[in-house]
Amino acid sequence: MSETTLVTNKEQRRKKQLIGLAGVVGLAALASTAWWVLHASHFVSTDNAYAAVEIAQVTPSVGGTVGEVLVTDTQAVKQGDVLVRIDPTDAKLALAQAEADLGRAVRRVRGFVANDSSLAAQITAREADEQRAAAQLKAAEADFERAKIDLRRREALAASGSVSGDELTRAQNAFAAAQANLNAARAAAAQARANRATALGTRESNAVLIAGTTEDANPEVALARARRDQAAVDLERTVVRAPVDGIVAKRQVQLGQRVQAGTPLLAVVPVQDMHVDANFKEVQLEKVRVGQPVKVRADIYGSSVTYSGTVEGFSGGSGAAFSAIPAQNATGNWIKVVQRLPVRIKLNPQELEQHPLKVGLSMHVEIDTRQN
Repeated sequence: MSETTLVTNKEQRRKKQLIGLAGVVGLAALASTAWWVLHASHFVSTDNAYAAVEIAQVTPSVGGTVGEVLVTDTQAVKQGDVLVRIDPTDAKLALAQAEADLGRAVRRVRGFVANDSSLAAQITAREADEQRAAAQLKAAEADFERAKIDLRRREALAASGSVSGDELTRAQNAFAAAQANLNAARAAAAQARANRATALGTRESNAVLIAGTTEDANPEVALARARRDQAAVDLERTVVRAPVDGIVAKRQVQLGQRVQAGTPLLAVVPVQDMHVDANFKEVQLEKVRVGQPVKVRADIYGSSVTYSGTVEGFSGGSGAAFSAIPAQNATGNWIKVVQRLPVRIKLNPQELEQHPLKVGLSMHVEIDTRQN
């Protein structure tokens, strides 16, 4: 075989190899395109995601000295478990005082009710006094008229000498006495009317305190009872309980510490309600909708554990919008930066129970956008 023939055979083999390679590359490109169009284009993913939960901050509703701390960090607690006890001495004294004030208010209202009957009897007595004074006034008026007539007669007869001077003097004295008695009777009648009006006013002022209400519904009793109930609630609140199931974290309270209402004592992390905050680029969210299925992996477990989740909602703004120093893009030297929007992913509770998560763990999230 000649040298020329060998060269030609090599070139043919080389061309076949190149054609084969081109075919393989083309098939790979076609398969890749098909895989992207038919499958990969329907998924968006990010590893900028973290486990999160609404942490319950535990604060006391009343102030006092911490008498007992029953939990430590990392301890699991159930809703209603006692976490901290505050010295109840002050609260017990306040409750005793409030109960005493309530008893005093009840007795005061009962006194108002009893006074009403007494004042009604006083009004009846004053009415009788007024009637007696009126009768005495009429009698005094009659005596006065009779004495006046007798005096006129004596004066007429005295001019003719038919009546002695002594008899005229007695008539004048009788007239003066009748007039004085009349003035006294008038004053007594006025006093009786005033006494009756005073008794009526006293009863009306007492009636205002009990009108339209019962003993239990009286404002004084209701106010004292409310203060008693508040004192009882404050006593109950000296025992601080867990608001939710979870894990104790950030314990700051110490035995003997003096705390005020609202002082942070510790936090309870409800790990059973954990979700994922996935920060997707805005360009990835065109087809993402609430309710779409999600596959989630946690770095702590690696690829051996996959959580099933759903898209629960979108944040009201990008991460930059809620940052401590938000970006100011109103200047002339502006460069567009792709923003990330937090997407909340709800996890399966049964899977969470089998493989618990903690706040802040790194996650990988992949959303299936085929369901609209």
